[in-house]
Amino acid sequence: MIQLGLIGYPLGHSLSPKIHGAAFKACELEGGYSLFPIHPDDRQGLIDLLARVRFGEITGLNVTIPHKQNVIEFMDELTPTAQAIGAVNTICMRENKLIGENTDASGFLTDLKRVWTSSFIKQHSALILGAGGSARAVVYALLHDGWDVTIAARRIEQARQLANSFTSNQLQIANISSYIIHHSSLIVNTTPLGMTPNIEASPLPENITLLPHTIIYDLVYNPSETKLVKDARTQGCSAVTGLGMLIEQAALAFEIWTGHTPPRDVLFDAVRATRPD
Repeated sequence: MIQLGLIGYPLGHSLSPKIHGAAFKACELEGGYSLFPIHPDDRQGLIDLLARVRFGEITGLNVTIPHKQNVIEFMDELTPTAQAIGAVNTICMRENKLIGENTDASGFLTDLKRVWTSSFIKQHSALILGAGGSARAVVYALLHDGWDVTIAARRIEQARQLANSFTSNQLQIANISSYIIHHSSLIVNTTPLGMTPNIEASPLPENITLLPHTIIYDLVYNPSETKLVKDARTQGCSAVTGLGMLIEQAALAFEIWTGHTPPRDVLFDAVRATRPD
């Protein structure tokens, strides 16, 4: 039986077991998906869990906050995408090697284009809030799609490190300001601000207004409507959470592990059936 799982901390509200459970059923495969909450400081816990993948007890793992970069040192090899991004969200064994992959970038871009056609987005300038592992995937995806990208993060040194990872004149660092926000056609929140249980938090300052043409993409998907998304919609903006990206990156990881392609509509239905709208 195929055994999969998720590394992260905390994981109490993860939707991944529902998504992959539906994928197993749709693809007529026997398998299970477990949560492995490992504290950020628990290095030995990571080592022990990854050993279970090496020995075949676990087929593959997803990786989420805060371990997308922590696991890199334990990989035998990174795929070109994971290497370029500098973050791993999918782990598997291939030719007796522990391989680190990243499906976040393609998952994000695929869902962005699913929700909004390129013709709808008039101005290809994006503001990325945050500079962690998810931000790296989003920046990578947008740069490769021809966007001008600005990074704004509370830890400026982390933002500099992210920017220095990419050699592109389409990338810059800035503080959050009305000017930057009003000149961005897309704002992507890659921070955990607004995630359950801290649902009243937002990555944008309270005194900053949005223009109606601005598109908001919040990678946080729990709750089903974050404060950032609510505030944006109130101001006339088009806004979504990261549920679509979660589904897409999960489906791509499932393909890597099993060779089977789960139908996306089935995965969406599985999540919607277990959460209030």
